[in-house]
Amino acid sequence: MGNFKELWVWQKSVHLVTEIYSFTQSFPKQEIYSLTSQIRRSSVSIPSNIAEGHSRRSTLDYIQFLKIARGSCAELETQLIIARNLNYLNPEEFQNLSEKTAEISKMINAIITKLQSTPNP
Repeated sequence: MGNFKELWVWQKSVHLVTEIYSFTQSFPKQEIYSLTSQIRRSSVSIPSNIAEGHSRRSTLDYIQFLKIARGSCAELETQLIIARNLNYLNPEEFQNLSEKTAEISKMINAIITKLQSTPNP
């Protein structure tokens, strides 16, 4: 199965986290313990769960952690919509982050589908 750091979806999600941290630096200071924190935590959860699941070396465990990562994508998307609605993100920033989140979610779905269709040894 290789190392989780070789996974394209993990690499993309780590890059997304970096972008999220950059964009949220400009959020209002009163949001540091609320929306800023939530957005950062949900984004960090994506690559973290991919890595943890991959490292378990059990297909069922891996699928479960991928599902958690996929849920974190949905959580992040919701929080980005809220940030856009509050004008913390401009439309271009929102579109960029939203598209990357959706792409990662689709990649996770593809891995789950592949793993579920592969017979266990």
